[in-house]
Amino acid sequence: MNNLDKRYQELLKDILDNGIEKSDRTGTGTISVFGRQIRHKMSEGFPLLTTKKMAWKTMVTELLWFLRGDTNIKFLVDNGCHIWDGDAWANYSKQIIANNLHLMPATDLPKSKEEFINKIKTDDEFANKWGDLGPIYGKQWRSWVGHDQTAGGSLSASTTFGYVDQIANLINDLKTNPDSRRLMVSAWNVGELDQMVLPPCHYGFQVYTRELSLVERLNLVSTIIGEEKIRTHEDNLARVDKLNIPTRAISLMWNQRSVDTFLGLPFNIASYGLLLEIIAKAVNMVPDELIGNLGDVHLYSNHIEQAKEQIGRKYTSEERHEMLKTAMGDFYKTAVDEQVPFGGGLSEYYDSYKIPYHSREPYPLPTLKINSGNENWHLLTIDEVINTLDVDITFKPENYQSHPTIKAPLSN
Repeated sequence: MNNLDKRYQELLKDILDNGIEKSDRTGTGTISVFGRQIRHKMSEGFPLLTTKKMAWKTMVTELLWFLRGDTNIKFLVDNGCHIWDGDAWANYSKQIIANNLHLMPATDLPKSKEEFINKIKTDDEFANKWGDLGPIYGKQWRSWVGHDQTAGGSLSASTTFGYVDQIANLINDLKTNPDSRRLMVSAWNVGELDQMVLPPCHYGFQVYTRELSLVERLNLVSTIIGEEKIRTHEDNLARVDKLNIPTRAISLMWNQRSVDTFLGLPFNIASYGLLLEIIAKAVNMVPDELIGNLGDVHLYSNHIEQAKEQIGRKYTSEERHEMLKTAMGDFYKTAVDEQVPFGGGLSEYYDSYKIPYHSREPYPLPTLKINSGNENWHLLTIDEVINTLDVDITFKPENYQSHPTIKAPLSN
């Protein structure tokens, strides 16, 4: 059963029923609740919502961009990901106006967002100057600036002494001290917030590991060992160790201060689910639980109707009957002739033909297939792992079935 979509639909209902109206920096307006949580067991399937079609490649591209430590939209637009276009364009527009560059005669600076993005694609020098978004996620994850405080600890006198690669440190700590309570990555660098085009919405995450039981480890190789008879405890241990079956499960919990629940949250859930899969494979562990702690959980005022559409509505009995009739085809008349004259009904057929009760009934969650030239990620450095990840090839959701896309405007 797909519990994730149901929890998400319940969260949409919660906001619609209990949200209060609030103004926001974009000027769009929201209805908002505070302090919610969403949880998902990775064993139930990959957390890609099915109650609307998700932009898989866009999500993968952004996550790989973060992991590369990149902060320039050039990589994104070259791979067809445009979710940061508006922020880059707004920053560019603000800068050229502030510096009066728009008043320069015969300037070839872009005059529209479309021209701006096209120039990012085609002009590397322009992209290097105007495509950077400041020290956002990738910068903080892979090269947080370290400081050395001098002059009696005065912050004003501190000097840069190096960079902290939080992802590399996390991978190393997971391999050497997996029970640590400091397995954390933060993007909320207070000293650099004013240099970012947008302060992080999902500002940090923590991972947690636990030992797998022998039964859990054996279940992981059930497809390999088949229906062999139960062996001794020592034989089973030797078998799972020889196959290099993981000894631990890993969970990930992210914290998010601001949650665009209709457009952003489904994306965040899938992105952190994929990050958990990547980290787990990099340290030879099994993805366990994904948890999101959500602060200001809101729907923009121009997303209300779209949220209602994704929640859906209950079908009437007449609508369900017509769906059953269509699904049964020629057998419908036969079933009616056999059942109704003897006081029977067609109720048993509704389940067997999977007639939905709801217009946005969730489909089963997909599974994730990882296509990699090297299966032993845990023997590689994190940079070697990241260099093997391809936007189009490495990750594929299998058996993904969804309802149609629901379009909504993005507020920047």
